[in-house]
Amino acid sequence: MTADGAWRILLADDHTVVRAGLRALLVADPRCEIAGEASSLEQLRARARHLRPDLIVLDLSFGSGNALDTLPELLAVAGPPRVVVLTMHDDLAHARAAFTAGAHGYLVKEAAADELLRAVETVMAGSRYLHAELGARLARAGHAALDELTRREQEVLELLARGYTNAETAAHLNVSLRTVEAVRAGLRGRLGTHSRAGMVEAAKRLGLLA
Repeated sequence: MTADGAWRILLADDHTVVRAGLRALLVADPRCEIAGEASSLEQLRARARHLRPDLIVLDLSFGSGNALDTLPELLAVAGPPRVVVLTMHDDLAHARAAFTAGAHGYLVKEAAADELLRAVETVMAGSRYLHAELGARLARAGHAALDELTRREQEVLELLARGYTNAETAAHLNVSLRTVEAVRAGLRGRLGTHSRAGMVEAAKRLGLLA
Protein backbone atom coordinates (compact mmCIF):
# COMPACT_ATOMS: atom_id res chain seq x y z
CA MET A 1 0.00 0.00 0.00
CA THR A 2 1.33 3.45 -0.88
CA ALA A 3 1.91 6.29 1.58
CA ASP A 4 -1.46 7.79 0.66
CA GLY A 5 -3.23 4.47 1.23
CA ALA A 6 -3.71 3.42 -2.38
CA TRP A 7 -3.74 -0.28 -3.22
CA ARG A 8 -0.78 -1.31 -5.41
CA ILE A 9 -2.10 -3.64 -8.11
CA LEU A 10 -0.32 -5.95 -10.54
CA LEU A 11 -2.23 -6.81 -13.74
CA ALA A 12 -1.44 -10.27 -15.10
CA ASP A 13 -2.95 -11.11 -18.49
CA ASP A 14 -1.31 -12.15 -21.76
CA HIS A 15 -3.43 -9.78 -23.87
CA THR A 16 -2.27 -6.16 -24.12
CA VAL A 17 -5.77 -4.85 -24.92
CA VAL A 18 -7.24 -6.58 -21.87
CA ARG A 19 -4.58 -5.11 -19.58
CA ALA A 20 -5.21 -1.65 -21.02
CA GLY A 21 -8.93 -1.99 -20.34
CA LEU A 22 -8.34 -3.18 -16.77
CA ARG A 23 -5.92 -0.33 -16.15
CA ALA A 24 -8.49 2.20 -17.35
CA LEU A 25 -11.17 0.72 -15.08
CA LEU A 26 -8.98 0.67 -11.99
CA VAL A 27 -7.19 4.02 -12.21
CA ALA A 28 -10.60 5.71 -12.28
CA ASP A 29 -10.68 4.95 -8.54
CA PRO A 30 -8.13 6.96 -6.49
CA ARG A 31 -7.69 4.00 -4.14
CA CYS A 32 -6.07 1.99 -6.96
CA GLU A 33 -2.53 2.35 -8.29
CA ILE A 34 -1.18 0.11 -11.05
CA ALA A 35 2.21 -1.08 -9.79
CA GLY A 36 2.97 -3.07 -12.94
CA GLU A 37 1.84 -5.52 -15.59
CA ALA A 38 2.78 -9.07 -16.55
CA SER A 39 2.13 -10.73 -19.90
CA SER A 40 3.57 -14.18 -19.06
CA LEU A 41 3.83 -16.47 -16.07
CA GLU A 42 7.56 -15.80 -15.90
CA GLN A 43 6.95 -12.04 -15.74
CA LEU A 44 4.23 -12.60 -13.16
CA ARG A 45 6.58 -14.48 -10.83
CA ALA A 46 9.39 -11.95 -11.25
CA ARG A 47 7.26 -8.83 -10.91
CA ALA A 48 5.29 -10.19 -7.97
CA ARG A 49 8.59 -10.76 -6.14
CA HIS A 50 10.06 -7.40 -7.14
CA LEU A 51 7.00 -5.14 -6.85
CA ARG A 52 5.32 -6.80 -3.82
CA PRO A 53 1.82 -5.65 -4.87
CA ASP A 54 -1.12 -5.55 -2.49
CA LEU A 55 -3.31 -7.27 -5.06
CA ILE A 56 -2.92 -9.24 -8.29
CA VAL A 57 -5.63 -9.30 -10.96
CA LEU A 58 -4.90 -12.65 -12.57
CA ASP A 59 -6.09 -14.30 -15.74
CA LEU A 60 -6.24 -18.09 -15.54
CA SER A 61 -4.87 -18.86 -19.02
CA PHE A 62 -1.46 -17.85 -20.29
CA GLY A 63 -1.11 -19.72 -23.58
CA SER A 64 -0.70 -23.36 -22.56
CA GLY A 65 0.05 -22.40 -18.94
CA ASN A 66 -2.34 -22.39 -15.99
CA ALA A 67 -1.92 -19.44 -13.64
CA LEU A 68 -3.36 -21.40 -10.72
CA ASP A 69 -0.13 -23.38 -10.63
CA THR A 70 1.71 -20.17 -9.66
CA LEU A 71 -0.57 -19.25 -6.74
CA PRO A 72 1.26 -21.22 -4.02
CA GLU A 73 4.49 -19.44 -4.96
CA LEU A 74 2.82 -16.02 -5.16
CA LEU A 75 1.21 -16.46 -1.75
CA ALA A 76 4.20 -18.00 0.04
CA VAL A 77 5.71 -14.62 0.98
CA ALA A 78 5.46 -12.42 4.02
CA GLY A 79 2.44 -10.16 3.64
CA PRO A 80 1.14 -12.03 0.59
CA PRO A 81 -0.98 -10.22 -2.00
CA ARG A 82 -4.70 -10.68 -2.40
CA VAL A 83 -5.58 -12.32 -5.72
CA VAL A 84 -8.65 -11.71 -7.88
CA VAL A 85 -8.97 -14.21 -10.71
CA LEU A 86 -10.42 -12.67 -13.87
CA THR A 87 -11.32 -15.28 -16.46
CA MET A 88 -13.54 -16.37 -19.33
CA HIS A 89 -14.55 -19.51 -17.39
CA ASP A 90 -18.02 -18.95 -15.90
CA ASP A 91 -18.47 -22.29 -14.16
CA LEU A 92 -18.39 -23.38 -10.53
CA ALA A 93 -15.67 -26.00 -11.07
CA HIS A 94 -13.12 -23.36 -12.12
CA ALA A 95 -14.25 -21.05 -9.32
CA ARG A 96 -13.84 -23.76 -6.69
CA ALA A 97 -10.41 -24.67 -8.08
CA ALA A 98 -9.35 -21.03 -7.86
CA PHE A 99 -10.48 -20.64 -4.25
CA THR A 100 -8.91 -23.97 -3.29
CA ALA A 101 -5.61 -22.77 -4.77
CA GLY A 102 -5.77 -19.64 -2.61
CA ALA A 103 -7.53 -16.99 -4.70
CA HIS A 104 -9.58 -14.39 -2.84
CA GLY A 105 -11.91 -13.38 -5.67
CA TYR A 106 -13.31 -14.87 -8.86
CA LEU A 107 -14.81 -12.77 -11.64
CA VAL A 108 -15.68 -13.47 -15.27
CA LYS A 109 -14.29 -11.04 -17.84
CA GLU A 110 -17.65 -10.15 -19.34
CA ALA A 111 -18.64 -8.66 -15.96
CA ALA A 112 -15.39 -6.76 -15.37
CA ALA A 113 -16.78 -3.36 -16.35
CA ASP A 114 -19.51 -3.63 -13.71
CA GLU A 115 -17.85 -5.70 -11.00
CA LEU A 116 -14.05 -5.36 -11.03
CA LEU A 117 -13.83 -2.39 -8.68
CA ARG A 118 -16.36 -4.01 -6.36
CA ALA A 119 -14.33 -7.22 -6.38
CA VAL A 120 -11.12 -5.34 -5.57
CA GLU A 121 -12.79 -3.41 -2.77
CA THR A 122 -14.33 -6.59 -1.34
CA VAL A 123 -11.13 -8.66 -1.22
CA MET A 124 -9.12 -5.73 0.13
CA ALA A 125 -11.70 -5.49 2.93
CA GLY A 126 -10.80 -9.07 3.91
CA SER A 127 -13.71 -10.87 2.30
CA ARG A 128 -13.99 -13.19 -0.69
CA TYR A 129 -15.66 -12.15 -3.92
CA LEU A 130 -17.51 -14.45 -6.29
CA HIS A 131 -19.17 -13.27 -9.49
CA ALA A 132 -22.83 -12.71 -8.66
CA GLU A 133 -24.27 -15.20 -11.16
CA LEU A 134 -21.93 -17.94 -9.96
CA GLY A 135 -22.86 -17.11 -6.37
CA ALA A 136 -26.52 -17.51 -7.23
CA ARG A 137 -25.82 -20.88 -8.86
CA LEU A 138 -23.87 -21.95 -5.80
CA ALA A 139 -26.72 -20.99 -3.50
CA ARG A 140 -29.30 -22.74 -5.68
CA ALA A 141 -27.15 -25.86 -5.69
CA GLY A 142 -27.14 -25.78 -1.89
CA HIS A 143 -23.34 -25.86 -1.64
CA ALA A 144 -22.80 -22.70 0.40
CA ALA A 145 -21.30 -23.71 3.74
CA LEU A 146 -20.04 -21.90 6.81
CA ASP A 147 -16.43 -22.89 6.16
CA GLU A 148 -16.65 -21.21 2.74
CA LEU A 149 -17.16 -17.83 4.44
CA THR A 150 -14.34 -15.87 6.01
CA ARG A 151 -14.60 -14.98 9.69
CA ARG A 152 -15.39 -11.37 8.76
CA GLU A 153 -18.16 -12.53 6.41
CA GLN A 154 -19.66 -14.66 9.16
CA GLU A 155 -19.59 -11.73 11.61
CA VAL A 156 -21.20 -9.31 9.16
CA LEU A 157 -23.82 -11.81 8.03
CA GLU A 158 -24.86 -12.61 11.60
CA LEU A 159 -25.23 -8.96 12.59
CA LEU A 160 -27.13 -8.02 9.44
CA ALA A 161 -29.43 -11.01 9.93
CA ARG A 162 -30.07 -9.83 13.51
CA GLY A 163 -31.29 -6.50 12.16
CA TYR A 164 -28.19 -4.33 12.53
CA THR A 165 -27.77 -1.57 9.96
CA ASN A 166 -24.54 -1.25 8.02
CA ALA A 167 -23.45 1.60 10.29
CA GLU A 168 -24.32 -0.33 13.46
CA THR A 169 -22.46 -3.37 12.15
CA ALA A 170 -19.39 -1.25 11.41
CA ALA A 171 -19.45 0.25 14.91
CA HIS A 172 -19.93 -3.15 16.57
CA LEU A 173 -17.00 -4.70 14.68
CA ASN A 174 -14.86 -1.54 14.90
CA VAL A 175 -14.36 -1.39 11.14
CA SER A 176 -15.22 1.25 8.55
CA LEU A 177 -18.67 1.56 7.01
CA ARG A 178 -17.06 1.03 3.61
CA THR A 179 -15.63 -2.29 4.78
CA VAL A 180 -19.07 -3.50 5.87
CA GLU A 181 -20.60 -2.35 2.58
CA ALA A 182 -17.92 -4.23 0.63
CA VAL A 183 -18.36 -7.42 2.67
CA ARG A 184 -22.14 -7.18 2.31
CA ALA A 185 -21.80 -6.81 -1.48
CA GLY A 186 -19.62 -9.92 -1.53
CA LEU A 187 -22.13 -11.85 0.57
CA ARG A 188 -24.93 -10.96 -1.81
CA GLY A 189 -23.04 -12.63 -4.62
CA ARG A 190 -21.83 -15.59 -2.58
CA LEU A 191 -25.25 -16.33 -1.08
CA GLY A 192 -27.37 -15.37 -4.07
CA THR A 193 -29.60 -12.98 -2.10
CA HIS A 194 -30.12 -9.22 -2.02
CA SER A 195 -32.75 -8.96 0.73
CA ARG A 196 -32.52 -8.93 4.52
CA ALA A 197 -34.94 -11.85 4.63
CA GLY A 198 -32.54 -13.76 2.41
CA MET A 199 -29.68 -12.88 4.77
CA VAL A 200 -31.70 -14.21 7.72
CA GLU A 201 -32.49 -17.43 5.89
CA ALA A 202 -28.83 -17.89 4.90
CA ALA A 203 -27.62 -17.18 8.46
CA LYS A 204 -30.04 -19.78 9.84
CA ARG A 205 -29.05 -22.32 7.19
CA LEU A 206 -25.38 -21.79 8.03
CA GLY A 207 -25.98 -22.09 11.80
CA LEU A 208 -25.26 -18.46 12.68
CA LEU A 209 -28.75 -17.94 14.11
CA ALA A 210 -30.67 -20.29 16.37
